[in-house]
Amino acid sequence: MTKHITKEGRAPELTTTQDVATIRFQRPGEHNRIDPGDIPVLRGFLSRIESQEEMRLVVFTGAGEETFSSGYTIEAILDRLDRSFEDLLDAIEAFPLPTLCALNGSIYGGATDLALCCDFRIGVLGSRMFMPAARFGLHYYPGGLRRYVSVVGVAQAKRIFLTAQALDAEEMLRIGFLTELLDRSHLQSRVDAYASALRDCEPRVVRSMKRQLRAIAARDEDVAASREDYESSLASTALKERLAAVTAKQ
Repeated sequence: MTKHITKEGRAPELTTTQDVATIRFQRPGEHNRIDPGDIPVLRGFLSRIESQEEMRLVVFTGAGEETFSSGYTIEAILDRLDRSFEDLLDAIEAFPLPTLCALNGSIYGGATDLALCCDFRIGVLGSRMFMPAARFGLHYYPGGLRRYVSVVGVAQAKRIFLTAQALDAEEMLRIGFLTELLDRSHLQSRVDAYASALRDCEPRVVRSMKRQLRAIAARDEDVAASREDYESSLASTALKERLAAVTAKQ
């Protein structure tokens, strides 16, 4: 296991174990808030992970058991909230590897959008979510609104943004914000199960299908309708070898 820790002990931490990279928010006493200075750190982590060909999964989680993250630091919204936070979330959404948000606790504000950038979101019983933008008088940025509508639908996005009501974990699962909901004691084992499942899949196909699924959701017609990756996989050595292995077991 390799740890990459920034000079600030409370900044996010990157840990790599085998083929899984875990990014952990490290301010449990302050609801694992994301400071402006954390953004280049997180961008650096993503670049480092992407450069390692053996990586199969990126996990985002938080320290402690109370909060995954409360999002961008409230005190910095007026004078230090620029496009860098949005750009970070867009980079997570477009990241080529599968991403999983292991919600160790409740989630608030911009952290809810970070979770929506991930491919999978596993929550724990007893947690909740809250988007306070309207209470703050903040019109949320377009990319975040788009992700909400894409994942939970326009009706639930209106409910969350226009009323600023908190949702409990069961409701988060029902509307599709969560992929799965389970007891806290099972969170790590479920993350491990996703990692194990991804190891059984052809990594190039996982990446290309993630890219095309995202294009379909975004209505990017050129990429959504492209047959290039499909036809390339049909001619690949990996497909031949994997099908031969299946046949040999029958």
